[in-house]
Amino acid sequence: MSNSSSSISQFLLLPFADTRELQLVHFCLFLGIYLAALLGNGLIIITIACDQHLHTPMYFFLLNLSVLDLGCISTTVPKSMANSLWDTRAISYTGCVAQLFLFAFLIVTEFCLLTVMAYDRYVAICHPLHYGTLLGSRACVHMAAAAWASGFLNAVLHTANTFSLPLCHGNAVDQFFCEIPQILKLSCSDAHLRENGVIVVGVCLDFGCFVFIVVSYVQIFRAVLRIPSQQGRHKAFSTCIPHLAVVSLFLISAVFAHLKPPSISSLFLDLVLTFLYSVFPPVVNPFIYSMKNQELKDTMWKLMTGCF
Repeated sequence: MSNSSSSISQFLLLPFADTRELQLVHFCLFLGIYLAALLGNGLIIITIACDQHLHTPMYFFLLNLSVLDLGCISTTVPKSMANSLWDTRAISYTGCVAQLFLFAFLIVTEFCLLTVMAYDRYVAICHPLHYGTLLGSRACVHMAAAAWASGFLNAVLHTANTFSLPLCHGNAVDQFFCEIPQILKLSCSDAHLRENGVIVVGVCLDFGCFVFIVVSYVQIFRAVLRIPSQQGRHKAFSTCIPHLAVVSLFLISAVFAHLKPPSISSLFLDLVLTFLYSVFPPVVNPFIYSMKNQELKDTMWKLMTGCF
């Protein structure tokens, strides 16, 4: 094979199973997971879009989060299901580029949006009298647009740099979808330096979001602890629990997947950890938000009972 990526017409993805029976089990399992994500996120999107009472900043950002979750799981899972069903590992070069770009775009946008949602909770609890002023409809649209734009620019930079590198180590990707670290493993060792500048930009963006979320919750906890009544503290904190749970799930799974010690790394562990941060959150996020939100549950129930 040539040292240039131009000679590669397709990549080979890592299969979840190597026997026909297990491939069909994998297909059925992923089909169930995908349908659960479609149902959960779809219900949240429709409920928020259709009910005027839910047209508030918190639900506007939640709608964006559900759209991102749907996009994220739709980027990786259907291709993996199709490969298992048709007993193949192949993904075209163009398909791999598109998958890597879309996943990087959506996952970074989601982290930026979770940062914006932390600010929403900070203003709601620490500055409730200024909530309508600081989080007006125009401000919400601008913040959501900034999150989407940040993810898009980050994805363009990473995708352009990743696929401009010469590939010297074949076309077998050690993951069930095209992911930046796995494509970089295929590149020539001396070409990694070209990606370092873009990685620094991405790390700075992620670290800035992480610090903002931490500082926001430090201020939130301080404000909640100053509330005199226990009922008031519980009510204030309960509005933050879903967001805190989603952020924790997102960060813990993603950080452990990419920063685990090399000594414990293996193909199976990498596969499981990537599944946990790329597939699991889009499925459970709707349930996390709906379980602790009575208003959302009531509206969702009214919508469903009104349709049947």
